Amino acid sequence: MAAVSIADYSVFAIPEFDANEYANAVLAGEPYPPTLSTQQIHSKPRTSVSILEPVKEDISVAISKLDLGVEDVGKQIKALVTAHHEDLLQHASNVSQLSGSLSSVRRGLDDVESSIEKLRQKIRMPYQALQANVARLQRIQQANDALRRTARFAVLAKRLEIQMSELASYEGANSTKEKRPNSTNEPSAEHQEEKERTIAKAALSIAELGALLDGPDEAHPEGAVSHSDGESMLPANANTIPLRSVNAAAAYIPFITDARKKVTEEMEAMVIQGLTSLDQSLLASSLQTAYNLRVLPTLVQGLVRDLSEAVEERIQSAFDLSRISKEIVAKEPQQASQGLLYKSRVRTEPTNITAPQFAAALWSRLECLVEEMAGCCIKVYTLEKVLNLKKNPLTGVSFIDESMKALESKPRTAFWASLGKSFEKYARDAAKSSTFLQQTLSSGYPKFLRLLHEFFAGIAVHTDTVYTQSYQSPETILVLRAVSTFEALYVSRSSTRLNEAVAQAFSGGSRSPPGANEGINIVRTVTNELDSARFDPLLVRAVAKNAAMSLETVASKVDGLIVTDRSAVSLLGPMATPQQVLNGQVTTCVYHCWTKLEKLVEEHTDSVSISIGPSINKIRARYDQVVDPLLTAIKRELSAIVSRLHRLDLRRVIDPMAGMAGTSLYMKDLVDKLNFVKTGILSNFAPEVTRTWVPVIVKYVIRVFILHASIAKPLGESGKLQLTTDMTELEFSLSAFLADGPQSKRGGNLESIGDEYKTLRAMRPLLFLDNAFLASPERTIGLPPLVVLHHILVRSPVSLPHTLHGWQEAEYVRWIDEHSPQEAWSLVGSSITHWEKREHDASDDKGAEQYINLARSVLRTAQRGS
Repeated sequence: MAAVSIADYSVFAIPEFDANEYANAVLAGEPYPPTLSTQQIHSKPRTSVSILEPVKEDISVAISKLDLGVEDVGKQIKALVTAHHEDLLQHASNVSQLSGSLSSVRRGLDDVESSIEKLRQKIRMPYQALQANVARLQRIQQANDALRRTARFAVLAKRLEIQMSELASYEGANSTKEKRPNSTNEPSAEHQEEKERTIAKAALSIAELGALLDGPDEAHPEGAVSHSDGESMLPANANTIPLRSVNAAAAYIPFITDARKKVTEEMEAMVIQGLTSLDQSLLASSLQTAYNLRVLPTLVQGLVRDLSEAVEERIQSAFDLSRISKEIVAKEPQQASQGLLYKSRVRTEPTNITAPQFAAALWSRLECLVEEMAGCCIKVYTLEKVLNLKKNPLTGVSFIDESMKALESKPRTAFWASLGKSFEKYARDAAKSSTFLQQTLSSGYPKFLRLLHEFFAGIAVHTDTVYTQSYQSPETILVLRAVSTFEALYVSRSSTRLNEAVAQAFSGGSRSPPGANEGINIVRTVTNELDSARFDPLLVRAVAKNAAMSLETVASKVDGLIVTDRSAVSLLGPMATPQQVLNGQVTTCVYHCWTKLEKLVEEHTDSVSISIGPSINKIRARYDQVVDPLLTAIKRELSAIVSRLHRLDLRRVIDPMAGMAGTSLYMKDLVDKLNFVKTGILSNFAPEVTRTWVPVIVKYVIRVFILHASIAKPLGESGKLQLTTDMTELEFSLSAFLADGPQSKRGGNLESIGDEYKTLRAMRPLLFLDNAFLASPERTIGLPPLVVLHHILVRSPVSLPHTLHGWQEAEYVRWIDEHSPQEAWSLVGSSITHWEKREHDASDDKGAEQYINLARSVLRTAQRGS
């Protein structure tokens, strides 16, 4: 029932319930609340309607229902009070007790508030009084500080007046001295030093006065030089009275401004004069003045910027073709009737006629540019040197460190960077905009480079810049890289000239191969290019690289022309093969190339040798590729002919009626072959090429003939005479082989051959020497011990080494040629020992003992001599 009652009165329990709206809803017969229906208010549908719900009935009915509801609610309240009256009485008793406790708490809080108010009165009044006193003290301190700074300002102002009057007196003395007729304009050294010191002191006073006027932040800049008064110029308090508001100080502001202007002008004049005359003492004084004025970083920055801009302007003017054109036009003679003639516009590009005038004007401008660049560079280095030497006497900080506050890098670094940048920019623009400038400066790049060398040499005395063959400073490299555009053009043209010389030499191909003249032309071109660039280590290195590439081309072209097959070394005759003729002409060209280039490299630095040395070696390898097989074939052919000596019967008895023996057949063939080699083979080469081959061939023929003749066994008297005749014929033929030309009637001098010819001449007496003298060094002088040993064994029954080992004579001679004399002696000694150990007839022992002793004696003598 209670639940139903609660549901019936749920409309009145809504928080937004409004009695007026409810009454309006009842009068209008609408549900309440208006947005909710009865179904939305209750969670469950009801079959009955509440007695208090507004319905479309008469107002009296609705009022009666409300009265009924009020009575119902009153009954329910009475029932609840009756049911819970004991609990309600208990709650009422508790509330009465709590009310007494709250009253005591209220009295305690009132006491606390009273105590707090009393305490507040005891603290607030002293604090307010103290606050007022502190404010009064601060104002007194500000006034005191303002008075102190004003007093300091007055002292400094009076001091500045005295200093400026002294400065004016110096200037008056100078002007009076200038008016005297016999006086010099230059002041004395003491007078100048006093003036410089006065300006520096005035600058310090002006800086301190400015700091006092501007405020405490500028009063004590880091590293400032103070007076000896020992007074503190400003306190650290930031709430100071500006002296500009003080009338006594403000009255001096125009004077201080004029003094600053005057001192600044004097300082700038001193700086300019010091840099112009490179007077480090005057420059140091001016920098000290700037430091005292607190403008040193700004001054140094401005000087470096002005010098860099001056150089940039000079560079731009030097490469400006329009200015060159105006200069030439201004120098031309003015004609009398110029006003009546047509005057063409000024040409910026020269014609073929005016090109020499433009070139002369350009080089004149470049010479002036180099001088001005050197002057500016020396000034920058002098400035930096003085900045490094000058230091603050109190802090020890150098002026260069102070200047770095406004500079990104040191003055010299900034100047070189600006110089290189300007040079590169205007040189590149000039090469792009003017064909004349590009051609003139690229073709005359060595001359331009010599001007830069003069620049480096001019500044080397005052700077640490070095430009030599062994070392180049980074600054010089920076400048040279700036003009690399013209260097690249010059090197390109140099490479073109080298390649044209090579292409012209090999333009005929195998039908018209290059010869001595072409080889000399190639070397002459390389020499000219290297000589033109040898004064500069970097340029000559670049030219040498191009020369090396051209020489690589020569080696490759030679490699494509020469023939290395069998026809190139064939000696069948009677004429040289076309391949030999071709190889001879190409080898002559190659010979002149590498021989003259090797001499050229000796005259240049190691860098040139490193660059073109491998290319020269490749050309030399192509030369050896032709010459070595040919000389080997000649030696092999001549050795084969001489080895036919052993086919002769050299042991027959002499016929008294036969007369002198004729030349042997092998010797005739040898003479013919030597003649063919000279006229058919060597004639294809230039005489200077074969001049070193002929003695080598002659020495080889003599050495091979002597060895074969020394082992010819058995050897009779007729054989000795035959060998003597052959030696005579060989001597005549070798003399003719040594002659300068095929038409020469006079033979060559065999004595120039040396020991081999002496051996040939000593071989004749050996053949007829008695056995007792075979071991005598005096009788066998000029003969190698091996030849004497062979001849002793030929006369004896002892076998020769090649017979013992089963070799052919030619093989044995080849073995001797490939081994040392000591090894050959050892082989002969082992052969003698071997013969002594084997079994043989007693008659052989008796006949061989004498020769064995002679051979061992010769061996001992030879081993002692070695």
